[in-house]
Amino acid sequence: MFLRQFKYLLAVAEKEHFGRGAESCHVTQPSLSSGIKQLECELGVPIFLRGRGKRYYGLTPEGKRIAKWARSIISHCDAMRDEIDLMHNNLKGNLRMGAMPSMSPVMPLLVRHMRERHPDVRADLRFIGIEAMTLGLSNFSLDAAVSYLNDDTLGHLSKMPIYVERLSLLVPDIDKFKDRTSISWREAAELPLAMLRPSMHERKFVDEIFKKIGCEPIVKVESESIVHLMFQPQYSDLATIIPGHFTRMPGLHSGTKALDLVDPVVSQEVGLIWADGNPVMPMASAMVETVKNLKKSGELETYLGKYSLVEPEPAALEPAL
Repeated sequence: MFLRQFKYLLAVAEKEHFGRGAESCHVTQPSLSSGIKQLECELGVPIFLRGRGKRYYGLTPEGKRIAKWARSIISHCDAMRDEIDLMHNNLKGNLRMGAMPSMSPVMPLLVRHMRERHPDVRADLRFIGIEAMTLGLSNFSLDAAVSYLNDDTLGHLSKMPIYVERLSLLVPDIDKFKDRTSISWREAAELPLAMLRPSMHERKFVDEIFKKIGCEPIVKVESESIVHLMFQPQYSDLATIIPGHFTRMPGLHSGTKALDLVDPVVSQEVGLIWADGNPVMPMASAMVETVKNLKKSGELETYLGKYSLVEPEPAALEPAL
């Protein structure tokens, strides 16, 4: 068995097409097919379902298991090379990071410090949901991720707190809110709102708060983009709920104002997550060191302003009703 045969297998499985799989591996389709057939002969099982012609019909049950092992084998070989490079202070390659959309303003700081320490590293950032993150870390398609730490699905992953996310209500800067610095969740529920889609973690968290105080929000616009939602109070009469740090990064648009959401005050702990293992994958290890150094230097605290780096009180993760 050769690494290239595993790479051929994964390329076809990812592209769901033998021709496109061959293109991504920069080989001819006959060469790719030959390599896969040799792998099947060595293992004594069919990997791909076969029908008429050369169409892709999917993986056999054995093929799905082999593909999982192939991802692990290739990932560990890449990690071995990364670790050797790290020993020579010459880490290079792709840092594959996942993050929740609400964490997009924080990611440039983490990546910049990673690149300053390891200039030959290229970052591949993917803004995805928690389920996709945990899957990516489990199947070695991600090195590390930044996510909410109070999610039950993260139990098998290693975690490091980074900051605490609190919520604000972004409203039009009009006389109605002129002397206000905060607003209750009940008052927010009476305003026309632009909100994230119901399937997103951040929206589910907010919906749960409204539910616990017995209110149903008046939703007029939905989107998967927090940045887009921030334009709604600027150009319409809608308000939107944003992570507090968005008031600093990227900053407020003209004609808008951020009010602290209170009664209850709620927060979610955000942190770095990576696959548990011994040894830790080099890219993940380098990012762990990056976060540690940022916290130690105080730069994260300066960057986030009043958004605390200190772990919240246990009760802070649940609405204090």
